[in-house]
Amino acid sequence: MKRRLVITAGAAVLPLGACGFIGDGGEGDGETVKFWLSGDANQGGGFQAMADKYFEETGVTVDIDDIPYDDFNTRLRNAAQADGLPDLARVTAIDPIWMDRLEDLGGVASEHGVMESLLAENRDGEVPAFLTDLTAVGLYVNKTLFDQAGVAYPTAPDGLWTWDGFISAVKEVKAATGARYGLVMDPSSHRLRSLMYQFGSDGFVLGDDCRYTTDEAATAALEFFASINDDDVMPRSVWVSGDDPNALFKSGQVAAYYSGSWQVADFQDNIADFEWASALMPAQTRRATNLGGGYMVVYKGDKAQTALDFVNWLFTAENYTEICEISGFLPVVQGLDVDYGAAQASFDLYNEEIAASDDVSSAQERTALEMVYAGRTAGGDADPLKDEAVKLANGEQDVPTAIANIIASLDENITCE
Repeated sequence: MKRRLVITAGAAVLPLGACGFIGDGGEGDGETVKFWLSGDANQGGGFQAMADKYFEETGVTVDIDDIPYDDFNTRLRNAAQADGLPDLARVTAIDPIWMDRLEDLGGVASEHGVMESLLAENRDGEVPAFLTDLTAVGLYVNKTLFDQAGVAYPTAPDGLWTWDGFISAVKEVKAATGARYGLVMDPSSHRLRSLMYQFGSDGFVLGDDCRYTTDEAATAALEFFASINDDDVMPRSVWVSGDDPNALFKSGQVAAYYSGSWQVADFQDNIADFEWASALMPAQTRRATNLGGGYMVVYKGDKAQTALDFVNWLFTAENYTEICEISGFLPVVQGLDVDYGAAQASFDLYNEEIAASDDVSSAQERTALEMVYAGRTAGGDADPLKDEAVKLANGEQDVPTAIANIIASLDENITCE
């Protein structure tokens, strides 16, 4: 079967011997498993392409339900309460309501070499979930504007800029070209956390006394964030009013965009009026990104083994390489030769950034899983870092107040034994 690859013209071809077992869901048995996810169409339809391939090879139907992001967690929670969970899902977080219904994916992760730094075990030594792919915070520049202004941007580690140097550069670009803004940043705690890491902060850390603390570097980072939300360097409307930073950058009137790896395919397809490029992020005191992604989970039930067979098949080298190329995924499996076609330079830069980043870059995801498995958090969608940063951006409060509010909210949502 031939498929058009969104990122590259052709998938890497690896020996069929690299494939794992198919198991009970053997060829032609006509079984169907239900797979819930969100956003696959935006990522090139990679999971649907692999489901089609799996059906051709095994006769097993992987029925994908692509649910709007804003409804996804609620749909899963309601399904759990109604005993109507799917057979497998790609989720953004583990919900205590259904985490005890998850199969152990530790064997799959081990067999196919999923990075150990991303894995978290529950109390029984099981791995109920692991990331299907990596997303990483990263920086884009309007190359046309930078070139017009004669301002350089780093594409190699020997030319790194600090945040101070970066803001000076985008101000220079703005002044020379008449650009509307120097920078837009996604209104996300993931992006803000990476900035804090780059300032040398470890973020908000839970201590042995079951209370959160932070460090002086966090104060410096948040002060800096507040200072650049000035409607000159950065528009307050993105964080405060919900303006779309992606659309602002694609208008060609913004010098730089602090976002992430998932933007590459969109920019390739939809930016034609100017040249854009990936650039290395500022490192105020150290290099860091923030890693995330969607988690693969398999729910216990009559179809659990068939669902596990599909997951095992998906993460064999040949198939996993293919979905990374279709969807523009950064792999969670090391040592793969992923061909990103015209986007190769951007993804090579992201992989270099990840490799050079401080270990704190992966701590958020792993710690969050460990806390949920240990029953120390009630889950939910509370995001005090973002909520308080919005108030900072709008000038409603100072940084000490924001930090105090963040810590109070985090402490309130922790359960201690």
